[in-house]
Amino acid sequence: MTFLGTWRGTQLFIGLFLYGFALAMMIRATLGVAPWDVLSQGVSLQTGVPFGVMTNLIGGLVLLFWIPLRQKPGIGTVLNVLLVGPSAEIGLAVIGEPEVLWARILLFIGGLLLLAAASGLYIGARLGPGPRDGLMTGLHHRFGLPIWFVRTGIEGTVLLLGWLLGGTAGVGTVAFALLIGPLINLALPIFRIPEPRNTPIPPPSSRPVIDSTV
Repeated sequence: MTFLGTWRGTQLFIGLFLYGFALAMMIRATLGVAPWDVLSQGVSLQTGVPFGVMTNLIGGLVLLFWIPLRQKPGIGTVLNVLLVGPSAEIGLAVIGEPEVLWARILLFIGGLLLLAAASGLYIGARLGPGPRDGLMTGLHHRFGLPIWFVRTGIEGTVLLLGWLLGGTAGVGTVAFALLIGPLINLALPIFRIPEPRNTPIPPPSSRPVIDSTV
């Protein structure tokens, strides 16, 4: 395995672990859950399907939208489903819920910044985005829309729909919907691993001539 391949895999795992840990930080801040979680909660209330099951079902539905966008799942897409949940559980086990408001605000801000960096890490590894992030990047590539615009539009739409269905939202939810797009837009160029470049073979006329008569 090449160094680049090893680093991409390492970056993927680090990004996914930090993503789940960042979710735990924002949950413990108790200032509002992420818009996709508001949607899962709202649909769960309307259908009676458990919240966790509905989260998985919505993720599967989002994957269907990849088809017209010509997105293909990768190993990162699969690992997103497998690793984010356990890492969030680890975060919830080690992070307590602050009692004072200023500490909750700081915890939420830290979680939001960490989640944006984690998104840049695992998307930048180019091993396959998660279902929701793949929808974002697919719309970006298909229509040429800025990442921040696409992500903010998606988060705002699912937040409104989830709230109309009965999901609960707080000030942190609104902050997440408005800020996560621009923050990921800043993080992606920092952590994106560039495509490998193949060194072209020079044409015969440009190759050095070796004198075989010596």
